[in-house]
Amino acid sequence: MSPDSLLDLFHDIADDVQDALDAVTDWGPSGRRDSQYAADLVADGIVLERLRAHGLGVLSEESGAENVDRPIVVIVDPLDGSTNASRRVPHFATSLCAVDGDGALVALVAHQAGGPRWWAIRGHGAWRNGRIIERPSARPWSSALVAVSGRPPSDPGWGQFRSFGASAIDLCFVADGTVDAFIDMSPSAHGVWDYAGAALVCAEVGVEVRDAAGRELLVLDHAARRTPVAAPASLIEDALALRSRAN
Repeated sequence: MSPDSLLDLFHDIADDVQDALDAVTDWGPSGRRDSQYAADLVADGIVLERLRAHGLGVLSEESGAENVDRPIVVIVDPLDGSTNASRRVPHFATSLCAVDGDGALVALVAHQAGGPRWWAIRGHGAWRNGRIIERPSARPWSSALVAVSGRPPSDPGWGQFRSFGASAIDLCFVADGTVDAFIDMSPSAHGVWDYAGAALVCAEVGVEVRDAAGRELLVLDHAARRTPVAAPASLIEDALALRSRAN
């Protein structure tokens, strides 16, 4: 599939997931594993059906890996921020990232509670709601607004922080300048589905996304966990230095 065809498919999938989520009445746990909700499985079923029909490999948070030896594998978080969704907090998303032999190729992060969509094609830029993202100049660390996952250390030196609860959206907020950085404060808590799509959006606008421990981020390993930190070049060392104090 061409990058444009993949992006069209991703938009269609996100539309279908949003329609399904609008109809969900059971926001309780799935009963299959801790922290998984029935709505996660609803969203995952829709995504899997569409990706399988196009012969694509899949690495999904909810259903694991299948056909990852195929030329294109899609890394999926069907419902990022599912705890938010279950509590009616309007901050959750569907994230899809197509990966080929050269890395992340096409990505879409769709805010599923009335927010924007972000997407990117490798080497061709990134968009928010159809407008090319032109990230504003970064603030100094002392006045930065930083999104976090987990508990920050004392005296962080930033201006303010927010903990939104859906890392794919949070990372896209760094890409478009809504916030100045994102730091995962928890120890190796994120799977690749949490950040892969947003990381391509970030990369296409010049925002760096690194693992706090220096590990490779884009891995097709369902068991792997990482500690993503994202910021523009002028702030990334400040963000990493603070993360090193967290635990």
